[in-house]
Amino acid sequence: MKAIGVAAKLSGVNIETIRYYEREGVVPAAERSGSGRRLYGEQDIARLRFVRRCRDLGFSIPDIKALLRLSEREDTPCDDARGIGERHLALVRAKLHDLRSMEEALSELIRDCSTGAAECAMLRALFTD
Repeated sequence: MKAIGVAAKLSGVNIETIRYYEREGVVPAAERSGSGRRLYGEQDIARLRFVRRCRDLGFSIPDIKALLRLSEREDTPCDDARGIGERHLALVRAKLHDLRSMEEALSELIRDCSTGAAECAMLRALFTD
C-alpha cells in the first residue's frame, strides 16, 4: 500500500485531484492507516491512471464513471464504450468548429486593425452589434 503522495506520483494525478475524485465517487475512498492516512494499492493506482487518461482526452466525470463501470464488466462492453467515445468525439468536433469560427473572427478583427490609427477598428467592432 502506498501513501497518497506516492500514488499521485505513480498515477500522474495531483493529490487534491485524487481527493476530489474520491468525493465525486470516481474512485472509491482509500483505505486508511491506523493514523488515518490514505493508502492506495496497485489497482487503485491503475484506476487513477485510467481516470487521468480519460481526463486528458476531455471525458466528463459522468462518462468516466460509465467507462469505469464498463471496464469492470466480465462481458465485452466495446459497443457501449464505443458509443461513449463517439458521443465525446462529436462534442470535440463541435468545439473545434466553434474554435475555428472564433479564429476566423479574431483574424478578421486583427486584420482590420491599423497600426498607429487614432481609432481602433477592432475595439469599435467589439462595441457594435
